[in-house]
Parts: sequence; C-alpha cells; structure tokens
Amino acid sequence: MKLLLTRELGRLARWLRIMGFDSEYTRQNNNASVLMQALREDRTILTRNHHLPASRGIKILVLEQETIKEQLGETLRLLRIDPGQERMFTRCTICNKELTAVAKESVKDKVPEYVFSTQEDFYSCGTCGRIYWHGTHWGNVRQLLDSIKE
Repeated sequence: MKLLLTRELGRLARWLRIMGFDSEYTRQNNNASVLMQALREDRTILTRNHHLPASRGIKILVLEQETIKEQLGETLRLLRIDPGQERMFTRCTICNKELTAVAKESVKDKVPEYVFSTQEDFYSCGTCGRIYWHGTHWGNVRQLLDSIKE
C-alpha cells in the first residue's frame, strides 16, 4: 500500500513511515498537483482537506481527527491495516526510502559513542544517509501503538 499525505499531515506521514508504510508527503497546495502525483505513483491520498475533489481511479480518505494519536488510529481503521512489529523502522522517517542493514564498523564515526558501544544492529538510508538503531524509541512507539489498539 502506497500513501500520499497532504501538507497538513506531515507528522502522520512520519509516524506511518516509522510503522513501515510507504508514505510520501507533499507540501503542494495545488489540488491538481496532489491528484496527479497520486495517480502517477498509484497512491491513496490521506488528507484533512474536505475540498480535495474526488477523482476516478484515485482513492481519497479524509481524516476527521486532530491529534496525531487519533489520526493514527483513524488511519489504521480506515485502511484496515495492522502495524505489525516486523515492519517497524524499515523506512527512513525523513525521505521514506527503505533502510538497509549496515556493518557496525561503518557507522563508528556517525553515531554517538554510547550508541556505538551499546548497539549491535544499525540501518542506513541510502538516499539521505541517516543512521538508525533500535533505541528506547522502539519501546515508546510500541506503547503508543498498543494504546491506540485499546
């Protein structure tokens, strides 16, 4: 499933990426440009914009909730998706590209010393170069997702 989130849903795009969903984010203010991108990339549009016109061949979901936690819950329900742990942290939260495992030694000078000494597994974005590892944020994300399910 490929998603396109409109400019008012930037935080949601980041959270969906954390959960491993292909979630592009557009800052476009032009409805036609948003629709064209969704059509060209075969993406479902998530928006809070009630004025985005319906278009054949493009699925558009208008979110009603305002807080990020509520938006996540609403999105998961509308799309009927389960944020399984196996997908978490498989995408770059910044540019949406898939992460690849990298050798620990290759990130020695790119991560804090404590992180390097306490972590074994590292992942990198081939596009923007950002480095990821399983830190305390992993548990925090899991707690938030568990609270949404309740």
